Amino acid sequence: MTDSSGPAPRRVLVARTDSDGDVLLAGPAVRAVAAQASVTMLVSPAGEQAARLLPGVDEVVVFRAPWSGYHPPPVDAVATGDLVDRVRADGFDAAVVLTSWHQSPLPAALLLRLAGVPFIAAASEDYPGSLLDLRFRADRSSPGQVHEVEVMLALVRAAGFEPDPADPDPRRLAVRRPLPPLPAAVASCREAGPFVVVHPGASVPARAPAARDAAGIVAELVARGRRVVVTGGPGERELTAEAAAGGAVDLGGRTDLPTLAAVLEAADCVVVGNTGPAHLAAAVGTPVVSLFAPVVPLERWRPWGVPARVLGDQQAACRGSGARDCPVPGHPCLSLAPAVVADAVDELTAPRPQAQQTPGRSVVSA
Repeated sequence: MTDSSGPAPRRVLVARTDSDGDVLLAGPAVRAVAAQASVTMLVSPAGEQAARLLPGVDEVVVFRAPWSGYHPPPVDAVATGDLVDRVRADGFDAAVVLTSWHQSPLPAALLLRLAGVPFIAAASEDYPGSLLDLRFRADRSSPGQVHEVEVMLALVRAAGFEPDPADPDPRRLAVRRPLPPLPAAVASCREAGPFVVVHPGASVPARAPAARDAAGIVAELVARGRRVVVTGGPGERELTAEAAAGGAVDLGGRTDLPTLAAVLEAADCVVVGNTGPAHLAAAVGTPVVSLFAPVVPLERWRPWGVPARVLGDQQAACRGSGARDCPVPGHPCLSLAPAVVADAVDELTAPRPQAQQTPGRSVVSA
């Protein structure tokens, strides 16, 4: 890849050992690599479903990385040795390690180097020694101000993987087609007319509205005559039941990620915090009302490539804290009047002239 006269890589490992949302945002970078090579993704269990949804991924390897996640597993020498053996046996020509700006790619790079991968590229602020062949460094003056999609795509391009010229929009998010059929309750809802999805939970509690606030949003939407579907994971059934009590369809714990993608695609709009389903909605082209807590940079994680309204106090005391649990009593950054959220839904679902949305552009309101 550094020598254009050499043979093109045949097999490339792309690593992103984070959650589903992070993996979905890696989609444009993955497609760029897939335009020139067979792609295997190395992911954590929390990102496996998303990896299997990404166009361009030929194989998925799952590893419980001890350097990733809010509750990382202890180091497992046997599992780590098995991963090194697996990667060595697969004979990859190159690897790209994708991370966020606050993460180090070097633990993964060390394992890949032990497995004999001859070319490894990653973005790293830390000195990599001999672990990286390409040490990519984005704009160091504002490391939190460039969107995840842009940074990961820039990294793979620096490594020699240009997007497919036939791709009409190489920066867009996407999922594999076809998606599964809609659950019966949602299909019936859709037959009756347009509906809105409210996803009240988040993988990080600080990024989700309080349960009572989510219930108030659903109740306001229903009072305005909207059909509402509430979604959530298996561990969020109590939350979704509370939110849906005002007259919504409760799908809590009843969808895998591909089925959730189908539900989000069928919706007119999705109300969701800064969590995986926000990026899944963007990947299927559905407008997003983003209830965005500023614990991480909006510029890095805002809804990408779809019409969006961002709500939440971006100057709140928790800004940039990276907190998992809200450090401010009352969670004020997301204590939004239900009418404000419903108004944003009205704006996004109102008829509008056909226009191409600039990727990542959002309207931000407190």
